[in-house]
Amino acid sequence: MSVARLERNTLLGLAASLLLALAKLAAGVLGHSSALVADAVESFADTFGSLIVWQGIRVAARPPDRDHPYGHGKAEAVAALLVGVGLVAAALLIIVRAFAEMLTPHRAPEAWTLLVLVGVIAVKEALFRFLRRSAATFDSIAAEADAWHHRSDAITSAAALIGVSIAVWGPGLFAAPQLVLADEIAALLASGIIAHTAMSFMSPALHELLDAAPHSLVAEVRRRAAEVPGVVLVEKIQARKSGRHYLVDLHLHVDPQMNVRSAHELSGRVKSHLRRALPAVRQVLIHVEPAAEGGGRSQ
Repeated sequence: MSVARLERNTLLGLAASLLLALAKLAAGVLGHSSALVADAVESFADTFGSLIVWQGIRVAARPPDRDHPYGHGKAEAVAALLVGVGLVAAALLIIVRAFAEMLTPHRAPEAWTLLVLVGVIAVKEALFRFLRRSAATFDSIAAEADAWHHRSDAITSAAALIGVSIAVWGPGLFAAPQLVLADEIAALLASGIIAHTAMSFMSPALHELLDAAPHSLVAEVRRRAAEVPGVVLVEKIQARKSGRHYLVDLHLHVDPQMNVRSAHELSGRVKSHLRRALPAVRQVLIHVEPAAEGGGRSQ
């Protein structure tokens, strides 16, 4: 899958989120549903998030240049982090509005708003499945965050559906007027789901931005580098993620009698072997050192 196709898929999600947000906002206002208005706010956050993700993917695809010798891959992590912050802000806005509605006398939502919610849930779940496949194919953390945006929207819509259903029919069926507040309670539940979803992908984005070392990759780099004949010891491996690729630095210990040309050629063989064995590794920087007398081969 090309970056252009990934961008198109993201734009498709953006357009769908915008249309659904407008539909939910209109239905929530006309149908007197706080949960539906809260759901619309979350969808507008989705739209904003998809726009950020789209731009992040475009920037991350740029090749390295003089000012950015390691490339622009971290733009995806920045995009994912911004999307998470936007979701947390949306959750807080929903909480404030729900409590304000609870303290104000209001009427039950209109029954027809339930049909809007059913349609929204179906569309959002379909978008989630489609965009998550796209993100997995291209190994994009930003696109993954965007896909989960749509899943969180589907979940909040489901919570709104339950809350609105209780608010519409509960007071009459159970002679309990207070059940009209189920609409606002659903909005509060939705805000919790939104915040939890945001935290789930903000954490890996922060790890990437802070150059956290993926231990499994470090172990695999050590094993693969040690497979190359001439390598005595592999140590001081540092790896960091940049977008969809990894940048690796490592120190190789070689025979102290090896000349510079041979050591340079050995470094080239190690780089080629690592790139073939680990396609996610884009750049390898190797420092060669003479092995200590009696040094053993790396395991």
